[in-house]
Amino acid sequence: MIIIKTTQELSDFCKKCASFNYVTLDTEFLRERTYYSKLCLIQMAYPGIAEDSAALIDPLSKDLSLSPLYDLFQNPDVVKVFHAARQDLEIFFVDEQILPKPFFDTQVAAMVCGFGEQVGYEKLVRAICNEGLDKSSRFTDWSARPLSSKQMEYAIGDVTYLRQIYEFLAKKIEKTGRQAWVEEELAILMDPETYVVDPKQAWRRVKTRSSSWKMLAAVSELAEFRENYAQNKNIPRNRVYKDDCMMELAATRPQNVEDLSKSRLLLREARKGQIADGILGAIKRASEYNPNDVERQVSIHEKPQGKEGLSELLRVLLKAKAEQFGVAPKLIATSSELDRIASGEDDLKTFNGWRNDVFGKDAKRLRAGKVALSANGKNVIVVPI
Repeated sequence: MIIIKTTQELSDFCKKCASFNYVTLDTEFLRERTYYSKLCLIQMAYPGIAEDSAALIDPLSKDLSLSPLYDLFQNPDVVKVFHAARQDLEIFFVDEQILPKPFFDTQVAAMVCGFGEQVGYEKLVRAICNEGLDKSSRFTDWSARPLSSKQMEYAIGDVTYLRQIYEFLAKKIEKTGRQAWVEEELAILMDPETYVVDPKQAWRRVKTRSSSWKMLAAVSELAEFRENYAQNKNIPRNRVYKDDCMMELAATRPQNVEDLSKSRLLLREARKGQIADGILGAIKRASEYNPNDVERQVSIHEKPQGKEGLSELLRVLLKAKAEQFGVAPKLIATSSELDRIASGEDDLKTFNGWRNDVFGKDAKRLRAGKVALSANGKNVIVVPI
């Protein structure tokens, strides 16, 4: 294991990596106190078992620039392999507006290969490498220096075992002819829009059961203000106000600072100053909405009334298809998508690409009453009507 603290050391290691057809990467970061992740460590390895084939890169070193790594990211002859890469890629995109290409995510590949939904790295290490991992260092302070030997051993394991996992999954995907399936999923992670958080869309992550358009208008405006404030101050959203507090504010719709002082859930420091002004401004803007504005900005997908039976049949069909093709069910369709199919919606990713071949076509036929489900021993089968 090599410890890299200078740009020249990183450049030398990246040159070695460029002679191989793939490298494995991972990051350690902190995000508890900030909106954007603070990159604390990068792990990287190239194929082989030599001690110098894996390195820990210290981005906190004042003598290190990540430019050699970003050059490697753009090398078309080297596949950059991660596991559950979304947060890792977000860090690099926010830092330099760059994404590694070509790219491979072993979590996505594992779901396509039947290892379950959002399978963890530790599970793959046990299943493919027949090894166990010591995860006790997972939640340590990665910004502290020097790193302990235990921290370094934990961190390097996230890329050394990944080599064997990648080679296993890549061969299995090639054998089953599912490269297009994986590429379709990876395209989402390779889309820059995945990492751009639009404050106007922040309401989408807020869960509310209310159907009141006035309350939903307030949620839309309060969520947008919170996102803008958190981004500008680089603090976590919940440090501004939590979702349950947002629901309270949307319900009570305070008109002045005195009203804010009556809130049960609003933090004391948020009852004055910029946050207080932002809340009151959001409520004022929401008061100018009409029902049509809310329909345009806040899309609500409720469970289909009177279609519960069809939703359950679609769930049975999904499980049967997932077992037949050895794919994680949620990779094919989520529970909410099944409800939307039952409601008659067609503009869904379930009806595109490989998902349509595996499940979508039969889901439409089931919804239209053209097929039924039956049992053949242990298996569920689709029977034309």
